[in-house]
Amino acid sequence: MRWPPNQAWTSSQPREGFRHFEVMSYGGKGDERWVKLFAILNKDIQIEVPWSEMKIYSKWTSGWLQLPDEGDI
Repeated sequence: MRWPPNQAWTSSQPREGFRHFEVMSYGGKGDERWVKLFAILNKDIQIEVPWSEMKIYSKWTSGWLQLPDEGDI
């Protein structure tokens, strides 16, 4: 996966109650890279994720995916 990271991300599981995030900042080198994200619907919700986790497709997808309502799952 390319560095620097894409701007938009979708989490496979809710994080702080949200699944769609945008990159606020990023940094580090090599195995110490990290990405700071904010929730699209509430910019006060911010999380920092290791880049190694962002590269795992089962946890994060680059871009915003349309998701079914949780009641439809």
